[in-house]
Amino acid sequence: MLALLSAKPGYGSAPLSGGLRYAAVNSSVRTRPQMIYSESDPGENQTISDVFILVGFSNLNKLQILLFLVLLVTYLVALMGNLLVILLIKLNPSLHTPMYFFLVNLSFLDICYTSSVVPQLVVHLLVEQKTINIAGCAAQMYIIIIMGLMECCLQAAMAYDRYVAICHPLHYRTIMSGWACAQLAGASWTIDISVEVAQTTWIFSLPFCGSSRIHHFFCNIPKVVKMARMDTSKNKIMVLSVSVLFIMGPFLLITLSGFPPHSEL
Repeated sequence: MLALLSAKPGYGSAPLSGGLRYAAVNSSVRTRPQMIYSESDPGENQTISDVFILVGFSNLNKLQILLFLVLLVTYLVALMGNLLVILLIKLNPSLHTPMYFFLVNLSFLDICYTSSVVPQLVVHLLVEQKTINIAGCAAQMYIIIIMGLMECCLQAAMAYDRYVAICHPLHYRTIMSGWACAQLAGASWTIDISVEVAQTTWIFSLPFCGSSRIHHFFCNIPKVVKMARMDTSKNKIMVLSVSVLFIMGPFLLITLSGFPPHSEL
């Protein structure tokens, strides 16, 4: 009985004080292994090898459905309008003139331009994973820029057609023959495709690393080049040179065609 009483606190054995209890608990905690977490971005220094993420309109949340409907209706109207223009010109022999020949090409360009961006955009408005692989990104960039540069060249050709019609009306059919129009369109396509193949190939030969997010709804040249982890000054100069050549050149031709020096009449 005395042994049992001595084993209880207060009966011959003093309990641990508050300071001793804290020291015992603290020493046991220090002996446990600790987990270490890294706050660095795991993809910050990794090379991008598969896909890009098109951020686009991700921050619109509930408005994405409304934007989906607006873009879908607009795209279908533009598609049907351009197809109707092409069909009417082909079916009406009186419209088989150089001006309408170039207008058919412009309608075709508009169809290709919008179809390279809008279908993917409306799909991304409905899904969570807004991704595009590198090959698809390169193809999209190639089509968009080719169509844009070709539109500038065709507008310059249409301006030249009006210039010939005003200044040389008696020789208009000889100068702007069907073969001449085909040569103008063919030369524009050949030059644009050659330049853009070289430019796109050069851009996608750059090493991409870091974040795979493109803060746009399609593969835009400045956004893609910005992701390269190297000196891109030469690429920027090339992009600027192509823009000046294929935008300012046709612009000057269109401007000058509005001031014909003389007329044959």
